[in-house]
Amino acid sequence: MLTDWNPLLRQQFVEPYWAELQGFVQQERKIGFVYPPEEDVYAALHLTAYTDVKVLILGQDPYHGEGQAHGLCFSVRRGVQVPPSLQNIYKEMQSDLGLAPPSHGNLESWASQGVLLLNAVLTVRASNAGSHRNRGWETFTDQIIRLVNNKKDRVVFILWGAFAQKKKSLIDSDRHYVIEAPHPSPLSAHRGFFGSRPFSRANAALLEAGRSVIDWSLPHR
Repeated sequence: MLTDWNPLLRQQFVEPYWAELQGFVQQERKIGFVYPPEEDVYAALHLTAYTDVKVLILGQDPYHGEGQAHGLCFSVRRGVQVPPSLQNIYKEMQSDLGLAPPSHGNLESWASQGVLLLNAVLTVRASNAGSHRNRGWETFTDQIIRLVNNKKDRVVFILWGAFAQKKKSLIDSDRHYVIEAPHPSPLSAHRGFFGSRPFSRANAALLEAGRSVIDWSLPHR
């Protein structure tokens, strides 16, 4: 992890849970498919430096279908069918900002602007949602949330769904701006995700704090 996250997270790598977690994931990779690929597990930290974080969007665990997960929550690589939750995010983006949905699901341009696209759990067994929960990843990603909370500049935390909202206790909402809404999945999006206007609200909160806004538009190809 050769980014400015490394010195901030180094202590985690000597904690007992870390060796157990890595051993578990390695064993899982020996007996079956695990997503994302090994080189993409920490992509969110590689693409968004700690010093650059303006927005944190928290997902639960990676997509568990072949070729989908690449280390950024809700994102898939170009050429991979856009998953239903991301389709709903695009619908809300169009409603909120008037931006037409792109033909792909790659959110790297958000990451490059300071949007940390963090899953709470960083790996998953193929076709088995939630299979790597409660193995230690949450300890690691909770520490990432705490570090972002420690930033002096205002950060916008976007918490979609009950799981993400449980992490609100790690955030100082007096200093930072928290946006909560139901999860964008087809099961819950109609319960208040649609119409929640997270993108314009995030930019308004950044502007109010004197920070530059996010260009939420995505390259169409």
